[in-house]
Amino acid sequence: MEVPKKLVNSVAGCADDSLAGLVACNPGLRLLQGHRVALRADLAAIRGRVALLSGGGSGHEPAHAGYVGKGMLTGVVAGAVFTSPAVGSILAAIRAVTQAGAAGTLLIVKNYTGDRLNFGLALERARAEGADVRMVVVGDDSAFAAPKKAGRRGLCGTVLIHKVAGALAEAGATLNEIVEKVSAAAKAMGTLGLSLSPCSVPGSKPTFQLADDEMELGLGIHGEAGVRRMKMLPADEAVETMLVHMTDPSNASRLPLSPGASVVLVVNNLGGLSCLELGIVAGAAVRRLESRGIRIARALVGSFMTALEMAGVSLTLMSVDEELVRLIDAETTAMAWPNLAAAPATSQRQELPAPKEGPGTVQSETSVGPDAAWVQLVLERVCSTLLDMQEKLNELDRAAGDGDCGHTHAQAAQAIQEWVRTRPPPAAPAQLLSALADLLLEKMGGSSGVLYGLFLTAAARPLLNRNDLSMWADAMDAGIEAMQRYGGAAPGDRTMLDSLCAAAQALHALRSPDADLLPVLAAAVQSAEAAAEATRHMEAGAGRASYISSGQLLRPDPGAVAAAAVLRAVLEGLRS
Repeated sequence: MEVPKKLVNSVAGCADDSLAGLVACNPGLRLLQGHRVALRADLAAIRGRVALLSGGGSGHEPAHAGYVGKGMLTGVVAGAVFTSPAVGSILAAIRAVTQAGAAGTLLIVKNYTGDRLNFGLALERARAEGADVRMVVVGDDSAFAAPKKAGRRGLCGTVLIHKVAGALAEAGATLNEIVEKVSAAAKAMGTLGLSLSPCSVPGSKPTFQLADDEMELGLGIHGEAGVRRMKMLPADEAVETMLVHMTDPSNASRLPLSPGASVVLVVNNLGGLSCLELGIVAGAAVRRLESRGIRIARALVGSFMTALEMAGVSLTLMSVDEELVRLIDAETTAMAWPNLAAAPATSQRQELPAPKEGPGTVQSETSVGPDAAWVQLVLERVCSTLLDMQEKLNELDRAAGDGDCGHTHAQAAQAIQEWVRTRPPPAAPAQLLSALADLLLEKMGGSSGVLYGLFLTAAARPLLNRNDLSMWADAMDAGIEAMQRYGGAAPGDRTMLDSLCAAAQALHALRSPDADLLPVLAAAVQSAEAAAEATRHMEAGAGRASYISSGQLLRPDPGAVAAAAVLRAVLEGLRS
């Protein structure tokens, strides 16, 4: 097992460098000289108010320094990664706030042996110097079914205690009042973690191993073992498993919740979970709680207390009344506290009605066009051509892209076939192209769907209220111009534009008074096919292929080949 990579300057200095970086980017923070301590820059503002200090090992960022600010913590003391802070630094922080005129100091400590010992010793030494200091130990872990001698571990719920205590202190509450209220809040709170991967202290190997198909329930924020290893579950089932465990009556560390209860929910990224996954988990948590009759007074979603790069999530539930909700809502300048909406979370929000289609002239187009049977014949020929070419286009695309060009064109063909089966296609040219644009934008997928949608949308405009051959040349030019404007490609860039531009040049012959459609279209198809073949000798200037050496691009561009094939299918459909 190798030591994972870390983007640090040195293993020994990473905790100092991280805290210094946070302070450098936040004018509301100051470092305490000679100590790994961050304090509010406006210490004078706490005169006559209770000071709040917290901290612990580094590696849990943004905890705890991200919660320093008006309305939350006065300061934090950081240890090395996953290591309790030094007694001397804790004592220095207490002295700093005491000398700034604080009306007492509250230490908010997570329930880990090292933190209790070091903060406790600093408290005793500060009291010996005459300081008024109290300590609240937070243990919100809901993992263990049987009581542990060491008690419940301190987890992400500690952040909510920071917020409640900070709001009380800012409002002028006394030290005793704050201790009483946050102690009660801490008892009405539970947190449970779920991990998909381990974490690793800089310079060290991962703290544990999980198989690719495993997840671990109830682990700690330092990689301590959880209570159960399970096979991977979908997000909804994983969240349900977590909530069942947290509220199980046989669980000694459970959080009792009954229908009608009101909670604050924290969906916490343990460090390495994607924001996409976090949103899915958050939605699942809201739905599962609502199904139990639980009101989610507030929901916080983000990274609040992490475990380095651990891919995992924790759920925190705090039972709240109106007073606690007001304290959660109270203003703070702490940089890591979210811009929280003062409203409940719910999965039952009414959707905004979809806008009506604008009064565009394309929808009311009445020009005389080909009849529906003729249009259907041409579309069927195009679709069968693309379906027959699926593997060929995929093979061409594997050299330069992700190998799905044939698949996306086949998706388009199948969507058109289904559309034609359900209702006759519009006969008027402008309506037909606009309808096809909408269909491909919805069903085709990938950049090809957008490009074809752009082309067809723009090409429809010159066809309005016209019935002359030259309108098809104008439509081709308009579609190409839109693709170039928004797609950024140009002829010679080894894209479908090479085929389309070659065909467009030939179609200009339709502007001649004595033009004949089929011969001109046949010439356009030949030009498109020749241009598609010529792309094998071009250097890609757009799309994924532009990142690949031209020496590796030895076959024609699949998009250009597909565009030329569509034009030939149109020609063959018209001839038939």
